[in-house]
Order: sequence, then C-alpha cells, then structure tokens
Amino acid sequence: MTCGEVPDRPPADEADAGEGHVLPVPHICEAVATVRRRAHALLTEWELSDDCLDEALMVISELVTNAILHALPPAVLRLRWTECEGSAGLRIEVTDGGPVPAGQRADEDLEPDEHGRGLEIVTALSTRHGSHSCHEGITWWADLPVA
Repeated sequence: MTCGEVPDRPPADEADAGEGHVLPVPHICEAVATVRRRAHALLTEWELSDDCLDEALMVISELVTNAILHALPPAVLRLRWTECEGSAGLRIEVTDGGPVPAGQRADEDLEPDEHGRGLEIVTALSTRHGSHSCHEGITWWADLPVA
C-alpha cells in the first residue's frame, strides 16, 4: 500500500530527533474533531498526498477516540516520520493514562453495533501497529506508508 510521493520532511524544530510533533488531547469527546483539524493542518504542511492524509486522519480519529473512551487522561498525539517497509512512513502514536477501571467506562452505555471496529480500521490502513506500556501509561501506535 502506498500513498504517493515522498513528502518533504518537516523542519527540524517540528520533528526533532524522533519526538515529532506533539498535540495534547483534551479528555472530552469533542476533542476528536479538534485534534483531527490540528493534525490535518500539520500533515498538509508536511505535504502528505490527499489519500495518505485521509488514511492518517482516520487512524488518528480511531486512536484518539479509544484514548478518550477507554483510558484515563492525560492523552497526547505524536506524529513523526519513520521508516515503513524501506520507505518513508508516518508514525502515529497516542499515549494515554492507562485503562479506565471496569465499571467506570464511558462507553458502557454505547450500542455495541456502533463501536468496536477501531482497531480493525487501524489494522487495515497501517503497515504495522501495536502498543506498549510506558511511564505515562500506554502508547498505541501505527505506521502508515507515505511513498
């Protein structure tokens, strides 16, 4: 799966030494749209193709939604360049405060038919994805090819 031309790398101050660009995620459902708009502006500046941009925004939406619905705050989105199957790739990471204790989840009242496909979407659009524990909580990540 490819998404077009290799974009120019962002300026060093925006993607410094693997840190990439960090966007805070407020712990409210409305934050998904806000984070998408901010990510859209940044990724457009990074010159991602339209197809790649759409796929990246879908993955961002799914990971941010999961952090808001299933995890404790705080949460942050990190976007940075990586290598993806020998070519340029975009690493999308969302770090949250770890899982919400059972019985306190905001999604327990939601209809099951309307939720539960987020990781399937991430799997379909990414070359690889996963999660790991860190001192902040849990980081969920996905790599998308951009060339």
